[in-house]
Parts: sequence; C-alpha cells; structure tokens
Amino acid sequence: MTLAQDVQDHGAASLRSSAPKLLKPFNTQDFKILLLENVNQTGQDLLRDQGYQVESLKTSLPEDQLIEKIRDVQVIGVRSKTKLTKRVDLDYAAAHGIAVFNSPFANSRSVAELVVAETIALARQLGDRSNEMHRGTWNKVNAKCWEVRGKTLGIVGYGHIGSQISVLAEALGMAVIYYDAVTLMALGTSRQMPTLDVLLQEADFVTLHVPDLPETRGMVSTAQLDCMKDGAYLINASRGSVVDIPALVNAMRSRKLAGAALDVYPSEPAQNGDYFNGNLNSWIYDLRGLNNIILTPHVGRNTEEAQRAIGIEVGGALVRYINQGITLGSVNLPDLQLRSLTLDEPDHVRIIYIHRNFPGVLRRVNEILGDHNVDKQISDSKGDMAYLVADVSDVRCKEINNIYESLRVLSSCVKTRVLY
Repeated sequence: MTLAQDVQDHGAASLRSSAPKLLKPFNTQDFKILLLENVNQTGQDLLRDQGYQVESLKTSLPEDQLIEKIRDVQVIGVRSKTKLTKRVDLDYAAAHGIAVFNSPFANSRSVAELVVAETIALARQLGDRSNEMHRGTWNKVNAKCWEVRGKTLGIVGYGHIGSQISVLAEALGMAVIYYDAVTLMALGTSRQMPTLDVLLQEADFVTLHVPDLPETRGMVSTAQLDCMKDGAYLINASRGSVVDIPALVNAMRSRKLAGAALDVYPSEPAQNGDYFNGNLNSWIYDLRGLNNIILTPHVGRNTEEAQRAIGIEVGGALVRYINQGITLGSVNLPDLQLRSLTLDEPDHVRIIYIHRNFPGVLRRVNEILGDHNVDKQISDSKGDMAYLVADVSDVRCKEINNIYESLRVLSSCVKTRVLY
C-alpha cells in the first residue's frame, strides 16, 4: 500500500486567499482519508482510532473518477492497481509538498516464502504434474526431479526479501550465494559474489530481488542466461522489467533452463479477468506454452499477514506525519525523526516548512522566528526539496497566525504547517 498525503495547513483549510485568517488548533477530525482497493481492516481501524474521517472502497477508480473523489480529501491510500499519474508522481508530489509513504518491509516474509515454495515446485516439476492431473493424466515420473538440499541458490539483491530467503534456504540444506551492488554482511554461511556473472555460473537456482532502476532493466537477457548452468532455474518476483522475456522463452525452449517462475511482468492487467493474453504482450502465448514454468499474477505479497502488517506500518507512518510532522518512511521527502509533541506544553508550536532548496532560505526563516524561543530546529534536503521543522515555545495564540503568514509568502515556500 502506498499512501500519498496532500495534508492541508492545519486548521485553516488551505488558506489560499491573500486575506489573513486565524489558524485553529490541529484537530484530527479535520482530516479526510480515502482508501482504495480494499485496504486491510487493521490499517483502517488504526486511522479511524485517531479520529480521522476514513472512507474505504473495495475497488480502484478510473482516473477521472479518482480526480473528482480526492478533491476534498487530505490523504489517499492505494495498493498496486491504482495508477497515480503525474499529479502524484514522486518528484511532482514532493514539489507540491505532498509526502508519499510506502511499506518496504511488511511483505518481505510473504515474498520470501513464495520464492522458497517455487524453488521446490520447480525442482519437482509440480506445476506440470498438477496441470496433467487436472486434465486427467496420470504421469508418475522421477526424471529431472530433484531435492533442493545440497543445491546452490543464487540471490540477486540481498535486501529485506533476499536476506530472508537466504535464511529459509539454508534451513532446507541449500548453499546460498548472493550478489548485491553494495557490500552487505552475509547471514549464516551465505557468501557474497563479486559479480553477477560469477553468481550465475555457480547457482543451480537464481532468484531476483532488485528495484526497477535504469541499471536493472533487462539485466537478465540472453548473455546472462547463457552464463547460467545448463538445467538451472530462474525465479523473478521483483520487477517485470528485470527479465528479457523473449530471451527467457528461447532459453526454456532450448532447454538451457530447466524451469522458471515469474510473478511480475513488464506490463500487467489493471484488473482481474481474462486479460493475460496477446493484447497485453506479444510473447504471452509463447510464455504460456512452456513446460515447467510457474506463472502467478503478482501475488508475492498477497497474504492476509502481509496486508495486516502493511496497514500497521503505513498507517503508523501516516499518523506520525499528520500528528507530529515526522517523515520517517517517506520516499520523496527527507527522512526526519522528531520527538513527540505532548499536551502539557502550553504556548508551544511546531512549525513545518516544506520549501524549495536554494540559498538563503534558512536565514529568512530564522528572521521570522527570531523574536521567539526556538527550542529545536531540524532541516534536511532531498534533491530540489527541503523539509524544516522548528519547535517554538512561549508563543501566544495571536502570534501563530503572523508566523504562518510570514512563512507562507516567502518565495521558497511550498507548504507550511503549524501544529499546536
């Protein structure tokens, strides 16, 4: 689940007019949240418990309907089917003061278990045997069927998912090697390989867990498949852009590879139904006609446990951001961890200033705050955007609006929030 927030300035709606308006104290009931695609009930409950107004829909929405729907909400939560266009592109969102959060950890175990299950299923040709039985064919064979114990698993990308797979695979008696762009501490008896080619040459099974970056797109194509052992297996549960599918089809047909499992694809249907066909990608019928290939519809993270964990992880990040201005877990704004505000701090406000990152901004901000007691100030930048937080004490209510208005009219200002 990815949640993108367009949190309006607390209290005074958006304060768009030039006439000064008095800010009201922050009230969670002022926040309207729209959740799409049947976000897990745990996440919904967490947000409702904070007093937010939460509307949850079971489906995604077409773009026109979505644009109309979000006009009056401050937070939108989506899963994988909703495609937020340029209006909530990460860079575009940051440039407009919209924080975007995702859940990089909560689904790790679910994906790891899928990969381990597919490793065993490919080694035993379970997909083919199951399909044959569904067609009424009894085909009891042991040729080219293997135990995974004693085999070598190569993990490309040793992050949250890859490292969990490493632990599970060793418990099955597999030797584990991995390749990552950075040097990482090995878990158990696993070993880091110096290059991708070295890993491909040594592994019996290769599983991919890398992000979608220019350098990872098409990183496994004909040359890399040729490097692999004859009769090896390939699993991709990372990004559909990582594997050259026509090259994979050729490697399977030539029996260079003994099997493969794909959970992600370069283009994927926007909804459930009979859409995995030639209209989506020209090579789909070739892919569907192969033996010992497991094709799943991007379900690596689709478990009840993962969805509950995602709801808790992202819901908690939202609560911290809305209530405290904490950006921990944001993917497009600087990652700032702040102390929590408490109710026993009278005349204390937190100024949150999202601004364009150019020289002189801090000087102008501190000129505005100079007549007040600044207890703490933190500032960090990410690309062209910067995020500043200042805790100010001994501020009278009538002064809060003056601080807000003075910051809002600065040429560097993208969004100003005041929590009190």
